Amino acid sequence: MDPADLTTVAQDYLKAVWSELEWVPAGGQARVTTGRLADRLGVGPSTVSETVQRLSDQGLLDHEPYRGVGLTDLGRGYALTMVRRHRLLETWLVAQLGYAWDEVHDEAETLEHAVSGTLIERLDALLGRPLRDPHGDPIPAADGTVVRPDAVPLADLTAGEHGVVARIWDADPDDLRALAALGIGLDVRLTVTAVLPRREAVTLAWEGGSADVASRLASRVWVTRA
Repeated sequence: MDPADLTTVAQDYLKAVWSELEWVPAGGQARVTTGRLADRLGVGPSTVSETVQRLSDQGLLDHEPYRGVGLTDLGRGYALTMVRRHRLLETWLVAQLGYAWDEVHDEAETLEHAVSGTLIERLDALLGRPLRDPHGDPIPAADGTVVRPDAVPLADLTAGEHGVVARIWDADPDDLRALAALGIGLDVRLTVTAVLPRREAVTLAWEGGSADVASRLASRVWVTRA
């Protein structure tokens, strides 16, 4: 599918809906509220409602009042194309141009609308067909296949459990910098040594470090249970 068939706004909305639903647990609600979309896209609720209705009329979104927004099969195809572009661009910026992982999101947001499909396929080959981006999110294959790790939020672990970092939520650069400063990144093995009262923080240990990490920051981390 060629995203050039769509407006930039449509591309952003479809990618946003996919990204909001991508890590919903199996059996969870496969819809996102218009309010959540407004927050993610930085626009007003009335703008979201109008755009969602227009994209629904085009067969790209499935909107049920009071139940939220989902992707049609057509919309999902376009969304995966945009997600693939974004994550390959992030990977290229880190691997080839020396960007830090907290710097690439906004750059990729701009570039993903301008590059051609041919360039994306050549980047994929240049990078060795990577399976995940610098934050651990899976990169969809050219045919739309997505292989997601069997990861859970770090907050799901109890004291004494271990997990290997599989994904870190990338929307807040400050959080990425804070985790990097601690030495917490992809593939780091973490042990939850304690959950502090009222779950305001967790005590984590890993090779070379340990710290009390605020629950809000810990919520950015997803792990595979070890």
